[in-house]
Amino acid sequence: MKKQAIEKIRQLYRQQELTKESYQELFEQWSYMEAEARQELSKELFALARRRQQQVFGKQVYLRGLIEFTNHCRNNCYYCGIRAGNRKLERYRLSKEQILNCCQEGYQLGFRTFVLQGGEDRCFTSDDICDIVREIKKRYPDCAVTLSIGEWERDSYERFFQAGADRYLLRHETANAIHYEVLHPPELSWKHRQECLRQLKEIGYQVGAGFMVGSPGQTYENLAEDMQFLLELQPHMIGIGPFISHKDTPFADQKNGSVELTLFLIGILRLTFPKVLLPATTALGTLAADGREQGILAGANVLMPNLSPVAVRKQYSLYDNKICTGEESAQCIHCVQNRIRGIDYEVVTDRGDYPGFVRH
Repeated sequence: MKKQAIEKIRQLYRQQELTKESYQELFEQWSYMEAEARQELSKELFALARRRQQQVFGKQVYLRGLIEFTNHCRNNCYYCGIRAGNRKLERYRLSKEQILNCCQEGYQLGFRTFVLQGGEDRCFTSDDICDIVREIKKRYPDCAVTLSIGEWERDSYERFFQAGADRYLLRHETANAIHYEVLHPPELSWKHRQECLRQLKEIGYQVGAGFMVGSPGQTYENLAEDMQFLLELQPHMIGIGPFISHKDTPFADQKNGSVELTLFLIGILRLTFPKVLLPATTALGTLAADGREQGILAGANVLMPNLSPVAVRKQYSLYDNKICTGEESAQCIHCVQNRIRGIDYEVVTDRGDYPGFVRH
């Protein structure tokens, strides 16, 4: 079984694509293996993933300054700690001036990408988002602005882009419609989510998709469908991380996702998408102290330290025990640099665009 799996991985390295059936077989073969055999297979995979990663990016790891500017959300996704139905959460919104102060601090620390992330909070109108983006680009014209604020209509996406937004992150969560219904209430549509991603790409954004690993109801066939969807979409960024339960959600008692499987999938994604910007996520660092370093050694090349005001970081509680005031903090950039140097990589703070991407 291990021999067959290694051959699939080598085929993926050569061809940068497998069939849906081959992805599924590979994931299932990995799951059936004894721990030692899985480790040997992952070692082979990660070596090829690093080779591909370094062919494109060298040993550079890009930093993005994350600003979690609102934890209000109109949606009730079953897995998410900031869901509208969570009455126990202390809510907050950052003002435009607070957001700009975060950018100022980040710029002084060397960041050249700011990621504005929040729930679907319609107290921030399209005009508000455009105003914030324009002001950031006016003050810091050499910086990229990434938005991660959920589903809007195409007109709003176009306005954000015209205001200067460069990138948009919108995890597709799952490419399977039935699994999507397991994770979301009926008013949220799998079809609309995918349509939003296609519209963002048509408009001209650098687009990020992605999924949770080990979310309730997920199968290895679902993961193969995720790979198939990503091959069709060809995003510029892919964010994956292990599912982590939150005590105040319907999935409070669900088992967390696997760090080991997440790392394996990062390696698979790097071989499938050599040029993609691939974060080692906070969720990885939450479940394993060295999770983000392991992510980089598996093929990731982006870290997203937190620039949000320390006073509100605990309130952006997507899942339980999220790390929020330690070495993932942007203010501890030297700590991050030292940890990355410790695995023989180099932190860089430039924009780090998708290779060859030209904004139209």
